[in-house]
Amino acid sequence: MSIILDKINYCYSPDTAYQIQALKDINLTIDDGEFIGIIGHTGSGKSTLIQHLNGLLKATSGHIYVNGQDIYDEDYDMRDLRNHVGMVFQYPDHQLFETTNFEDVCFGPKNQGLDRQTVELRAYEALRSVKFPEDLYYQPPFDLSGGQKRRVAIAGVLAMKPQVLILDEPTAGLDPAGRDEILDLIANMHKELGITVILVSHSMEDVAKYVDRIIVMNQGSVMYDGVPKEVFHHYQELEEVGLAAPQVTYLMHELRSQGLEVDLDATTVEEAAESIVKALK
Repeated sequence: MSIILDKINYCYSPDTAYQIQALKDINLTIDDGEFIGIIGHTGSGKSTLIQHLNGLLKATSGHIYVNGQDIYDEDYDMRDLRNHVGMVFQYPDHQLFETTNFEDVCFGPKNQGLDRQTVELRAYEALRSVKFPEDLYYQPPFDLSGGQKRRVAIAGVLAMKPQVLILDEPTAGLDPAGRDEILDLIANMHKELGITVILVSHSMEDVAKYVDRIIVMNQGSVMYDGVPKEVFHHYQELEEVGLAAPQVTYLMHELRSQGLEVDLDATTVEEAAESIVKALK
C-alpha cells in the first residue's frame, strides 16, 4: 500500500484567535513494506501527521493518495482505509475497554463484519504473534502491566490484518527492558508479516537500531528525511531543535577527535564495536 502526501497543511482552531498551524506543506511518499521512524520533540507535528494517514484528521489543504486514490474524494471509503491502516495509540488504556483481553482483540475484526469463527481465529493468531501469555487471554486488560497492555493493543490492530501499522510512542512509560521487548516485537512483525510499519517517537535511541528510514519533524515541517546514517550526520542540527542523536554517534565523534579512525556513520552498538576493533588493529 503506497501513501503519498501532497502539500498537506493542517491548522487547529482555524480562523480563530487560537489558530495553530500544526503541519506546513508536508510532501512525503511512503512505499509498501517500509519501516519508518518519525521523530520530533513534543509539539513538532508528528502525532498530527500520523492521524492524517488513516483519516482521523482531515487536512486543511492538500491531498493524500492511497494506492493512487485521493482519500478526500467524496466517494472514497474511509472505513476501508481504516481497516488497512491500523493505529496503536500512545496510551493503551485508550484502546482497551472489553471485559477480557481476548474480547478486546476480537473487537476490530468483529466490526469488519466477519463471522465469529474467523474473528476468534484472528484474535488467537494476533495474540500469539505478540507473544501474549495464554493464561491471561480471559483476564481483564486493566490488571496488566504497561508492556502487556501494549501487546494487547497491538494485537487488536493486527487482528484486522492491516497493510500499514502505525505506532505512536509505543514505548512511553516502559522501563529499558520493556522498551527493548516492544521494539524487538515490532521489528519481528515487520520482518515476518512484511507490512509497512511507522514508528513514532521522540527518542533517537529507540529508532536507531530498527528503522530503515527516519523522518524528522520540526515545527510542523519535515526537517530531514533519509536513512539513519544520513540523518544522524546532522546531529548538531538535531540538538538545536531539542533532539539528541544516539549515544553511539557522540562516542564515535569523540573517538575520532582523539585520533582514532572510527566510522562516524555507525548508528548501532554492534556497528560501533566493529569499527572500534578495526581501528585499534
